[in-house]
Amino acid sequence: MWDSENESVGGRDCSGMVSSSKHGWKTDGFEQRGQSWHVATDIPSDFLVKVGDASFHLHKYPLLSRSGKMNRLVYESRNPCLEKVVLDDLPGGPEAFELAAKFCYGIDVDITATNISGLRCAAEYLEMTEDLEEGNLIFKTEAFLSYVVLSSWRDSILVLKSCEKLSPWAENLQIVRRCGESIAWKACANPKGVRWSYSGKPPRVCSPRWNEMKESSPSRNLHAPTDWWFEDVSILRIDHFVRVITAIKVKGMKFDLVGAAITHYAAKWFPELIKDEGSNSSSRRGGLHVIVAGSKEYIISTVQAKDQRMIVESLISILPPQKDSVSCCFLLRLLKMANMLKVAPALITELEKRVGMQFEQATLPDLLIPSFNRSETLYDVDLVQRLLEHFLVQEQTEGSSPSRWSFSDKNIHEEARRGDITNAKTRVARLVDSYLTEVSRDRNLSLTRFQVLAEALPESARTCDDGLYRAIDSYLKAHPTLSEHERKRICRVMDFQKLSIDACMHAARNERLPLRVVVQVLFSEQVKISNVMANSSLREGGESHYQPMVSNQKKLLEGTLQSFQEGWAAAKKDINTLKFELETVKSNYIELQKDLENLQRQFDKMMKPKQTSSAWTSGWKKLTKLTKTTDLETNDTGPQIANVEQNTKTPRRWRNSIS
Repeated sequence: MWDSENESVGGRDCSGMVSSSKHGWKTDGFEQRGQSWHVATDIPSDFLVKVGDASFHLHKYPLLSRSGKMNRLVYESRNPCLEKVVLDDLPGGPEAFELAAKFCYGIDVDITATNISGLRCAAEYLEMTEDLEEGNLIFKTEAFLSYVVLSSWRDSILVLKSCEKLSPWAENLQIVRRCGESIAWKACANPKGVRWSYSGKPPRVCSPRWNEMKESSPSRNLHAPTDWWFEDVSILRIDHFVRVITAIKVKGMKFDLVGAAITHYAAKWFPELIKDEGSNSSSRRGGLHVIVAGSKEYIISTVQAKDQRMIVESLISILPPQKDSVSCCFLLRLLKMANMLKVAPALITELEKRVGMQFEQATLPDLLIPSFNRSETLYDVDLVQRLLEHFLVQEQTEGSSPSRWSFSDKNIHEEARRGDITNAKTRVARLVDSYLTEVSRDRNLSLTRFQVLAEALPESARTCDDGLYRAIDSYLKAHPTLSEHERKRICRVMDFQKLSIDACMHAARNERLPLRVVVQVLFSEQVKISNVMANSSLREGGESHYQPMVSNQKKLLEGTLQSFQEGWAAAKKDINTLKFELETVKSNYIELQKDLENLQRQFDKMMKPKQTSSAWTSGWKKLTKLTKTTDLETNDTGPQIANVEQNTKTPRRWRNSIS
């Protein structure tokens, strides 16, 4: 940090002594008796000055000789014996008037960074100009500001902090502007020269002045981080902080550092922006304590709602316009606070656009913003819908914007940009599906709101619809009274072809889904399996037949409901044909089984006489068999067959007669 040149390593107070150039009254100083101040002198006081609750028993001559204000009051009163004056509107109050009165009496005044702003404003109020006396109080306080305060980082911070109670005098005298410019210039300087002496340290711990770095300092080799100035500027009031940040942005500070400083300031003044339900920890001093309960009752303490609204509006107005200057998490928390405090609609719209620029960085807990507008739903679904619309508009704008790259690098850049946009949409799709799953448990969430938010993203954003199916199933579970038409309507938002096998198996057994949807899921799974089998076989057969099948299959997958019904009718016809063929096979099998049984019985009958016949009978059968074989061999001789049969029959009858 930077410190004034009056500060030294020896530990002396950083101050300056000023007094009137003329010889003052012989006095030992001022004495305080309760709320009254008296001059320690033998001459009795003849002039009473009331400043607030304090009374100063003084003398006319020292005051009139150096204050044009006192001269005018006495002159305008037309009473040369005026003994009392009331100065309730004097900037700086009794403390500043005490120092000014001491200066009028020629008493040395100790000027420091904590009292210089009040004394400078009091001198301007009392009109202690050079016209009355050379080296009057205005001149000396102005010199201290210019040569001591503005050369010190720490003194500039302290003076700017002390100006909070001096409006509009500090503004009109350019004290705020000059201190803000000094702080901005030092914050943008090379951090290698920063000395580690923060304003939060005790006043006696001082470091060398801004324009004089000592070589012997052991801290010279320590390099300060780029955010070394965050903590000091965060103690300023919001209007002074805005002035400093504006000056820093004008001087070319990196936008990410400016955004980090704004985030640090918000974290200091709103340390626990929104507490979780059931948390009992109290907020830190100077912060905001907010408890969000399920009943939508909000307890705000520590700071008035008007001051809170002014802080939030100011932070929104100074946000850097560049993307990623602040995190999306911070923007969403700021948006939550803005909605709760009823910030101006124009600023809320601007903040929503900023969130839309970085919507892919959001997380589910940050999106669960309660509904502050007395709506029926627990969460502000319309707000998320607007954020999603801003995101899509931003992506479309970036995708259609002309490229600044050279012709050789243009294609590479365009491909990379398209890939980033696709990845961002995929992340947003997963985020929206998770959000829908969470808010679907709200019984007051209408079907239209759910469907509009689910269909807001293009179909290409979702590569898998498992998250959307999970949200739909959760909504159907929380709304059991939906009609058949409403259940079909909500199921139309998902693509069955993008469901995984596990999701399809769950959907096939899900009793909450309409029957028609279950059939579509099963048919979709059948098409997938058929497609995989066809592709595998066609790849083995050759690539020439592979492409037409893929095209036809794609037409089938992208068909309308009518084409699906036609396909399902054809499938049913094929099933019936297979059933008929199966019945025919079964009947043929039964007939063959009957024939087999008949043959078995005949065979059994033929084998039964064989077991009881004698040797003679066995020989006779062999002879008969031999005769039949001879007949078969002579069957081709034509007309001779009859004679052969007669010759064979005669011996047989002869043999029978012998037996």
